[in-house]
Amino acid sequence: MKRFAAACLSLGILFAVPQWACAENPAGKQQIEGVIETFRKAIIDKDKEGFLKLFTNENITWSGVLPDASIQVLYASRPNPEMPPPHKVFSSNPREFIDFIAKHPGRIEETFANVRIDSDGDVAQVWFDYAFMYGDYKQNCGKESWQMVRTEAGWKIAAVVWSQEINPVPPPKTGAR
Repeated sequence: MKRFAAACLSLGILFAVPQWACAENPAGKQQIEGVIETFRKAIIDKDKEGFLKLFTNENITWSGVLPDASIQVLYASRPNPEMPPPHKVFSSNPREFIDFIAKHPGRIEETFANVRIDSDGDVAQVWFDYAFMYGDYKQNCGKESWQMVRTEAGWKIAAVVWSQEINPVPPPKTGAR
């Protein structure tokens, strides 16, 4: 009986003492939302300098993965029948991405939906649905994930990983691209 009473007393003390926990920082969440908006606008404006300032460095993880159906779409539309199928996982970096955007003559935009932010105030996970648009044509879409860190200069993106589902409907011949 003494052991039972001691166990109950120990549990009572454990639950009575306030538990320490990492709390989310509302200001940090707003700052991360600002990074998301700056990312979006830098693509639209083809702003290389502004875009590159969003990252811890240019050599971060920047990897995409193609679903099997998208590999089939790309393989079926290859210009040379002897070309091998595309790789399922591919990598690049932020500079190559924004250079590609800047060279494209038309409007390009990445849209974001269902954005979720999980942070302890110093590291954050950002997860969302995206669509990559050439004018009004949805080129691809999928899920995108950012790992972020709070630096002395504010929140920075440390890694970007995404799925890339290719639109099986070809773009219109005129206008959108």
